[in-house]
Parts: sequence; C-alpha cells; structure tokens
Amino acid sequence: MKNNNVTAASGMLAGASPVMALGSALLVLAFILFTVVDPVYADGIYNTAKNFIASDLGWYYVGLISFALFFSVWLAFSRYGDIRLGKDDDRPEFNNFTWFSMLFGAGIGIGILFWSIAEPIYHFQSNPFIAAADAKTVEAAQVAMRISIFHWGLHGWGLFALTGLILAFFSYRKGLPITIRSSLYPIFGDKIYGPIGHAADLLAVFGTVFGIATSLGLGAQQMNAGLNYLLGMEVSTNNQIILIAIISVIATASVLTGLHRGIRILSVFNMQLTMVILGLFIIVGPTAYVLGAFFTNAGDYLLNAISLGLWVDPDPESQWQGWWTIFYWGWWIAWGPFVGMFIARISKGRTIREFILGVLIAPTTLAAFWITIFGNSALYMELFGNGGITEAVNSDITTALFTTIENLVESEWLVILMASICTVMLITYFVTSADSATLVICTLVSMGNENPPARFRIFWGLSIGAAAAVLLFAGGLKALQTASIVAALPFSIIIILATYGLVKALRQEALPGKEKVYQPAVES
Repeated sequence: MKNNNVTAASGMLAGASPVMALGSALLVLAFILFTVVDPVYADGIYNTAKNFIASDLGWYYVGLISFALFFSVWLAFSRYGDIRLGKDDDRPEFNNFTWFSMLFGAGIGIGILFWSIAEPIYHFQSNPFIAAADAKTVEAAQVAMRISIFHWGLHGWGLFALTGLILAFFSYRKGLPITIRSSLYPIFGDKIYGPIGHAADLLAVFGTVFGIATSLGLGAQQMNAGLNYLLGMEVSTNNQIILIAIISVIATASVLTGLHRGIRILSVFNMQLTMVILGLFIIVGPTAYVLGAFFTNAGDYLLNAISLGLWVDPDPESQWQGWWTIFYWGWWIAWGPFVGMFIARISKGRTIREFILGVLIAPTTLAAFWITIFGNSALYMELFGNGGITEAVNSDITTALFTTIENLVESEWLVILMASICTVMLITYFVTSADSATLVICTLVSMGNENPPARFRIFWGLSIGAAAAVLLFAGGLKALQTASIVAALPFSIIIILATYGLVKALRQEALPGKEKVYQPAVES
C-alpha cells in the first residue's frame, strides 16, 4: 500500500522539474510528519531555533528589513526609476484599484483583521518605550498605535516591494522564468538551472508554505471565535482544523479558475467589504476621535519610523522584541517569495518608480487607517468608556474584534451585522491568501509556468491547509509565530543575493549596447 501511494504521488507531481516537484513536496511532508509524530519534541526544537534567532540574530532581521526599505526608496528615485517592468511599450494589465485590491488581499488583510485591535491593546498595557507607571494612559495609547502601525507599515512593504521588483524585472524585462532562481542569473548564469537554482526555489516554497500557514492558522482561530459569537460553535482546535479544511477546498477551487477570475473577483470583493466595515466603525464609533487620531498617528509614525526600524533591544533578558518585531519581520520575510511573486504577476508594464511607490504608499496608508479605526476605537473605550477590551484580549486574543463591536454598538441587529461582515471577511481574505499562495508555489514548482497544471494547484492548495492544521495541532499561536521566524532565516540569504543580482543587472541595463533580454537556458 505504501509503494502504491508513493507511485501515485510521483505520477501526480510529474510534468515539471522532478527535483522541484518531488523535492518541494517531500520537504514539506517531512516537516509535517516530524511535527505530527512527536509534537512536544518538535515544539522544543522550533522554540530553541526561534529563541536563538530572537536573541542572537535579531539585529540581522532588523538590518535586513531596514535595508530593503531604504534601497527600495532609493531605487524609486534613482535613474533606474523609469525602466519599465516589461518591454518599453508594455502597459499595466490591471487598473490601479484592482491592482491594489489584489496585492493587499494577498498580502496582509487576514493578519490585520487578527491584530488591528489585539496588538494596540497589548502595547497599551506594556512595551519597552513607556515606563510601567505610564501604562494604560493616553501617552501609552499613542505609543501603542505607533508600534502597531510600524509593524504593518513601510518596512514590511519595503521588503515586499524589493522582492516583487526583482522577480518582475528578471521575468518581464529580461525574459527569464518568473522564479526566485532567475534573480541569481547575473551571479551564476546558466548554473541557476541546476542545484543552485533548485535550492533557491525550494527555500522559497518552504518559506511560502509556512509563512502562509501562519496567517491561515491565525485566521482560523479568529473565524472560530466569530462563528462562536454568531452561531455558538465551540472554540476548539478540532473545529479550527475543520474550518481550515473547508476553506482550503474553497481556495483550491478558486485557484483552479485562475488569476483573472476567482482571485481577482474575490480580491475586489474583499476591498469592498473592508471599506464597508471601516465606514460602519467610523459612523457608530467615536467618529471625531478616530478621524483625528488617524492624522496624529500618521505624523507620529512618520517621525519615528526610522528610529523604530533601527532599534535593537539592548536588554538581553527581554523577550518583547522577539515576540513582536522579530516575529513580524520573520513573517514578512517568509511571505517575501509569495507576495513578491504575486505582486510581480500583476504588475507587468509598470515602471520601477510606479511599482515601488504604489506598493509602499497605498497598502501602508490603508493599513494605518484600518489599524487606527479599529485600534483607536478599542483604546477609546478603554480610556474614556466602559472598557472590557483589555480583559477580552488577555483572556482570548481571538475575541478582541467581536468584543469591541459588542461594546461599541448599542443596536443588537447592528452588532450581528458587523460581526457577520467581519466573519465573512475572514473567510474571503483566508481564501485569497491561500489561493494566491497556491498559485505562487505551483509557478515555482513548474519552473516559472504562469499557468501551472491543475493537479499541481489541487495538491498544493490542500498541502497549505494541512501545514496550517499541523502547526495549530502542534501548539497554536506560539507554534505559528515560531514557524514564521524560523522559515524566514534561510530565505533571507536568497534576498541578499537577489538584490546584488538586481543591482548588477540594472547597471548593465544603463550601459549602451548591452542586451536587454537574457537567453534563458532549457533545463535538461
């Protein structure tokens, strides 16, 4: 029976590079089996790795993320900014609203739904930038918003912009396959079609699977809380795994319809729902307070973004930066190949300047606005209202959003409406994140095929759900956070090499008489 299963799996994955198809599947399968067979031992290994990274390599994550942002901004305003990601006469495939909706939906929508209230409330109680005596004050609330927007702002999107730009440039400008290995062509030449390229793409697959699994696990926990609030569904790991299974099937069906149908339609729908729920929060909540807070938060964040981005906690005993900033930076890096490739796929025809500024400014602005509307509404109730949000967050982080809605709104039917919209958003953002990640993984496994076979989409759509379920089984939120931090480390090396490759290629592009299109080798 075992041999038959292996043969069937090999046959299903045949058709692309055997090394990539089987290697990526076996790599992920080995991780899942290791975690399931002895979850306690696996959790200990993952925590040891996470603690080492947080304590000894925190400076590296901080430096890499800051470099990605600074380099991206410099590139946008450099002489290379007018270079088009494609032929000189290519133009964007999607209009700006659709483009923005797709990159935001694939990127961080599900994460912001989870953290936009819980994170400010956590920092409101304690963080390294306020004294213990100042906790839960107006000053603490402002610092909490500054930190929260920082974690979802320019630094993370700078990493996405850099990764996406590298992929789009080498694919649409240089004629190479849209894979991570292509970014290494200026360094290694045709050797990227051998072990070096396989290693780069396998690391990208690994980071994508466990980066997206982190978000899907968080989304499933909050979705369970929403269904418990609306329908009385018991909050349990078993129910969360069932939800992951159901949504994974829906996401797989979506990815089978392709980029221009399921993914595009759901992404636009997500953005429309987001605008509706933000509008309702503004109308029923402390309107003047949250609108004023947005401008205050924006100015405060911009004034402190650089210093926050370069700050490394000097206290070796403190775990705050490891559990917050390093977790987020690991999450962004692990998501780099996924979101970067997806953004590249939808950005052909844009100039480097237009691409970078769009990816940096639009999502950061919406993220800051979203976190302000949700987070400041909760903080307003803690400072000037009946409170109750802090207790909810400390008791069960997944209930923060629904407790805030219940305390904010007096009308019972409006509470149910807003809670229902948020639950639907969790589902749709879950689906768009999973189907986008599936499409990216299948493209990598297919050596850059932008329309990978359906069997690949089915296999990886279900595998991503399985990885999220296993991480939840292994230890819930802590296991999810650990996975994102650890998965980011090996891929960060590829980002550094790829950036060097981009610089080398751009310098060649600027020289007269140089070939503008590389000749991609054919893998044997």
